[in-house]
Amino acid sequence: MPELDPELEQIINFRQYPIDNEVFIEQCATELDKKGVLTLPNFINNETLLELTIEAKENQFKAYYAKSTHNIYLTEINTKLPPDHIFNYQVISSKGCITTDQIPENSKLKSIYGSIIFKDFLARVVNERKLYEYTDPFSSINIHYAKENQELGWHFDNSNFAVTLLLQKPEAGGEFEYVKNIRNIKNNDMGYEAVAKIIYKKKKPKKLEIKPGTLVLFRGKNSMHRVTPTIGNLTRMLVVFAYNAKPGISLSKTAQKTFYGKTSEDL
Repeated sequence: MPELDPELEQIINFRQYPIDNEVFIEQCATELDKKGVLTLPNFINNETLLELTIEAKENQFKAYYAKSTHNIYLTEINTKLPPDHIFNYQVISSKGCITTDQIPENSKLKSIYGSIIFKDFLARVVNERKLYEYTDPFSSINIHYAKENQELGWHFDNSNFAVTLLLQKPEAGGEFEYVKNIRNIKNNDMGYEAVAKIIYKKKKPKKLEIKPGTLVLFRGKNSMHRVTPTIGNLTRMLVVFAYNAKPGISLSKTAQKTFYGKTSEDL
């Protein structure tokens, strides 16, 4: 492990979360493998949380807001299947987003994201040799804003893992719900029956209690999940730290336009 960065010591609660400690790393990896999710409450100290929350509010006016309908598998409709097949079932997702280039260069978000110790910790926990940032200027760090009635519909992730940091909780709603291991990509098992049970409320999902300042690692490729609609005037604000297991990866221009309302060619 590299030497501890003094700046990082002023951001992360190292006494509670010694992310450079072998035993702690193993504990985190075991929990993520067992539960499919790892939550680290109070990962950042209160001073940093306040600073990042104020920063996110100040930059919220830059956010690109989008509302879309999509299937749970985040793919195009399969015309070979009936329109009422669960694969073609449509859900709604709506949120605002600011991108890496819109976050101040001196932001502590960039200090956390770029930290070698933090990246090594994540890589070990998610069982990757090394993690790399996106090469496009938008996708490495995003802040998501969910105003009243905005939500993230049921879906499976395309990536092997997700890393998020909650900055602000809404007055109500905005709850993270999930059901572990509904499908099995390796075995080409799409889990249609289990998905239908969740959609039609014949099976209850688990709810993840997340407080501001909590770092969450989640394996969502085979675990179905959503964020319920925000209720009230307080916006849900969530940081997404996105990494790749290989260098040189960029989000496609089509995806950039869809998620961010712009492409790197617009800069």
